[in-house]
Amino acid sequence: MFMKNKILVVAVHPDDETLGCGGTLLKHKHNGDEIYWLICTKIDEGSDYYAVRENEIKQASDIYKFDGVFSLGLKTMRVDEYSMSDLIGKISKVINEVEPSIIYLPFKGDVHSDHRKIFEASYSCTKVFRYPFIKKIYMMETLSETEFAPGVKEDAFVPNSFVDISKYLDKKIEIMKIFKSEIGEHPFPRSERNLRALATLRGQLVGVNMLKVLCF
Repeated sequence: MFMKNKILVVAVHPDDETLGCGGTLLKHKHNGDEIYWLICTKIDEGSDYYAVRENEIKQASDIYKFDGVFSLGLKTMRVDEYSMSDLIGKISKVINEVEPSIIYLPFKGDVHSDHRKIFEASYSCTKVFRYPFIKKIYMMETLSETEFAPGVKEDAFVPNSFVDISKYLDKKIEIMKIFKSEIGEHPFPRSERNLRALATLRGQLVGVNMLKVLCF
């Protein structure tokens, strides 16, 4: 009997899931898998942009057709103010509720401190004897974060898993454009041109038109 996978993407900020593995998530959904979105940070409710961002999240969720969306409500740009045990507890609760077979995490060497801290906490929630349902763990390449990591071997992103997203790249870019404040014109890192260029660059590594690459 065919068994569906349960997919959990851990997005430090809304849009990270789209930049990091948007095409892959769409492919999972097309293949009949369940997909879940964990958003770690949240804009302050007193911000003028709060309502706009919440609407963007709703729009993106509707297009992906997520089976569940979770929010930790952490202060954006200030994840380092939380203790590691607090973060692990919050993330572990979601993982145990979803019981994903595949989990996508931010890259451990991303330049943004929020990304590094969430990776560390999330990875602590993948021990096989506590979370036996997790079968695969991937780290995502996120434009504007991963490529700005220090150019040393400990922090270099070296992809070793490739996903053909030729059929899903246009939809990924459509979703990314929902987050209007997060996308700009080339040479801004999160431009449509750069999203397509990265997919083309990674695709040529294995002779495919457009790819999303993942590393672990």
